Amino acid sequence: MHDYKVLAIIPARFASTRFPGKPLVDLGGKPMIQRTYERVMSVNGWYRVVIATDDLQIKQAAEGFGAEVIMTRTDHVSGTDRCAEVLELVGESIDYVVNIQGDEPFIEPAQLKELVAGFQSNAPILTLIKQITDIETLFSVNTPKVVINQKGEALYFSRQTIPHVRGVASELWLDSHRYFKHIGLYAYRADVLKEISQLKPSPLEISESLEQLRWLENGYVIQTIETQYETVGIDTPADLEKIEKMGLL
Repeated sequence: MHDYKVLAIIPARFASTRFPGKPLVDLGGKPMIQRTYERVMSVNGWYRVVIATDDLQIKQAAEGFGAEVIMTRTDHVSGTDRCAEVLELVGESIDYVVNIQGDEPFIEPAQLKELVAGFQSNAPILTLIKQITDIETLFSVNTPKVVINQKGEALYFSRQTIPHVRGVASELWLDSHRYFKHIGLYAYRADVLKEISQLKPSPLEISESLEQLRWLENGYVIQTIETQYETVGIDTPADLEKIEKMGLL
């Protein structure tokens, strides 16, 4: 990473529909956003690490534990758009921007290292994928799936199970094909981030509610990197109980 100027951005929204105030929820004595920030900071080589938010409570909390905070507009529909605004506000020459969701307090630092190792390829957009090994995940519409070509570039993302294995009972699909789920951790070349933030929502993106389809529809290459590490995101209050049962706190 030392050959590149890498800006790590942690977008954090207060007004989540499924879990309002999520970044500030207490996880073992620390707000979620602090745990995410500390995981990111444990990786060496970032040029800057910034928490991007539109909420003053999150700003105050983040500054309280020593983070750099940049206030962004309130009308962003995605973390990518928020990252693009931060890049513009930073106003410096940056090579890559890494987007780490604020609700990933248990992200493995090793995953961040896997992602930034992909910079050597000069890929326009990089993201992580992980092999699916259980039926529940395979058929969950809450888990985006991805199919890739022989170079590891994404061909398509879907909430549906792709590909469909014709003539094989669905409970045997995992034995017939290697399936991958998408882990929503992104790195963008800075010039590409500026371009994709100008794109209008696309038909496939609107259909699946997956912003990365907008980039594919507009001809951008998304290079995937396979990780062995599991992520434990927190989307709803019920997920907090799951975290406690897993003994992560």
